[in-house]
Amino acid sequence: MKYITVFCSACDLDEKYTESAKEFATLLVKNKYGLVWGGSDVGLMKIIASTVQENHGRIVGISVEHLQHKARQNVDEMIVAKTLGERKATMLERGNAIVLLVGGIGSLDEITEIVEFKKHGFHNKPIVILNTEHFYDGLKTQLEKMQDEGFLTSSVEHLIYFADTPQEAIEYLNTQLQ
Repeated sequence: MKYITVFCSACDLDEKYTESAKEFATLLVKNKYGLVWGGSDVGLMKIIASTVQENHGRIVGISVEHLQHKARQNVDEMIVAKTLGERKATMLERGNAIVLLVGGIGSLDEITEIVEFKKHGFHNKPIVILNTEHFYDGLKTQLEKMQDEGFLTSSVEHLIYFADTPQEAIEYLNTQLQ
């Protein structure tokens, strides 16, 4: 089974974001992917894990010691890392692809490190940013400016795929993970 590592918020969010996350989680299971996620049982992380489980999919949580009290119970596998850096490394290692849903500074930190590793050739896993409700338009614009001004040695398109819908994200993953 192939696993998709998902970075997302641990906050409670508006329905426009939670519905997209539920749709994406449902499509993960329908396309026979397992979920690797931050292990928390709160906010959007809880929603995506619950939806995968409700659809009889597999989930692997990667928590961190200082957040262990928020970790989800009854999972297929739970790994507890000592540090956030170890957590990110384990999440990258365990997934065949990486997807970013809406999130805050933590999610942005996670995805930028993963992109930097790809830029330097440490991995060649597909990276998808699910741009729900144009949440990441500013990030896309900034990355394109970095590319245009010579700060990126690879094109944005080589590093990241921006998907506007969960269906687009899954279709891209299916083409990349055959």
